[in-house]
Amino acid sequence: MALCIDDIEPLFIAKGGRMYAGEPVTQLQHALQSAQLAEQSGANAALIVAALLHDLGHMVNDQGESPTLRGIDDRHEYVALPFLRGLFDDAVLQTIRLHVDAKRYLCARGHVSASGTIGSAQYWANLSPDSKRSLELQGGIFTDAEARRFIAQPHAEDAVKVRLWDDAAKIEDAETPPLAHYLALAETIAVRR
Repeated sequence: MALCIDDIEPLFIAKGGRMYAGEPVTQLQHALQSAQLAEQSGANAALIVAALLHDLGHMVNDQGESPTLRGIDDRHEYVALPFLRGLFDDAVLQTIRLHVDAKRYLCARGHVSASGTIGSAQYWANLSPDSKRSLELQGGIFTDAEARRFIAQPHAEDAVKVRLWDDAAKIEDAETPPLAHYLALAETIAVRR
């Protein structure tokens, strides 16, 4: 069943209060912080919406808190896509789909930002314990060939940006705009209203 914009808020209200995999934030707080980081970086609307919805699959396929502790990869990057297909275009959908592989890529290649270069080993070391567990369940660190294939895909660079915001969006009690702010933005780029 495809979602419409009006279905997203009730989903966050019903399931967004669950803690985010051992982090000091809820699913909703994590989503809002991710979107805020995207917005603050000057990202376009599609990338901000992808940042907001990148973990929607955790709520659609509710496996409880920290399923990685039980050896479960909930494949959240794929689970949400059928619900969002027809609502958003590939700039949102493929960025969501690729954000998990972006972690595998960053662990292989690291990244360069305005604040400097972060090597792959440092990127891995900075991951939370749950992110490290999920990395192994999701296939582990990319080989060099896998990293090259990944980054050559459309929307892969955007997925890397979402991944970096995802990693940073775990600040307890951070102030963010409300969900309605980002849903209004989502409405402006929705293909089906």
